[in-house]
Amino acid sequence: MRRSRDEIAKMRRAGRVVAEMHDKTRAAARPGVTTAELDRVARDVLDRRGARSNFLGYHGFPAVICTSPNDMIVHGIPGPYRLADGDIISIDCGAIIEGWHADAAYTMPIGDVDPEAVKLIEVTEESLRAAIAQMVDGNRLSDIGHAVQSVAEAAGYSVVREYVGHAIGLAMHEEPQVPNYGPPGRGPKLRPGMVFAVEPMVNMGRPGTRTLEDGWSVVTADGTLSAHAEHTIAITDHGPEVLTVP
Repeated sequence: MRRSRDEIAKMRRAGRVVAEMHDKTRAAARPGVTTAELDRVARDVLDRRGARSNFLGYHGFPAVICTSPNDMIVHGIPGPYRLADGDIISIDCGAIIEGWHADAAYTMPIGDVDPEAVKLIEVTEESLRAAIAQMVDGNRLSDIGHAVQSVAEAAGYSVVREYVGHAIGLAMHEEPQVPNYGPPGRGPKLRPGMVFAVEPMVNMGRPGTRTLEDGWSVVTADGTLSAHAEHTIAITDHGPEVLTVP
């Protein structure tokens, strides 16, 4: 669905709240801090900005952010886990302003991290940038995922198949889905006014996943590290606009 300029402006406001959640949680994330404490930091941003969470209560999810350390790919529930030197952690945030949604995630190192883990984060971010570059009028939907896969696999990593990006607007998850893999030149044409949450999930090892007993936390099947990067992006007449930035 194509959004009007006014609708995209409201999503931009929600995106700025998400960007602030990123800034505040990133500043708070250090060895010794629990993931529950990071959730409280994000809740404070939502409260101060008069925004609602699109994560809290979603199919019963109990928090306003997802915190996924090390081999956890997505959907980690904030709780007593205490960050340790050498960890990496993915933090996924969302916000709603006047009914309009924004959604974005980042992965960061905690303390002194192995260079291979840092490289994984950098490649994941690079794959997202490559995907965003494809989000121009006239390209095809599958060009986005092909760009992610090309960057990740060129570095020797794999891309998760079971979890994908999505259109976003009056709901957090709208159709169509946006896989992070596949051949280029397929699917609907990209047009100005379309808005997508694009979110590469890149594993250091194989792409397989498994879900833990809590029913939410998704980890790599082989126990290797995973990184996650996401932005909400609008396609405009002048190219892609990332909405989840300050």
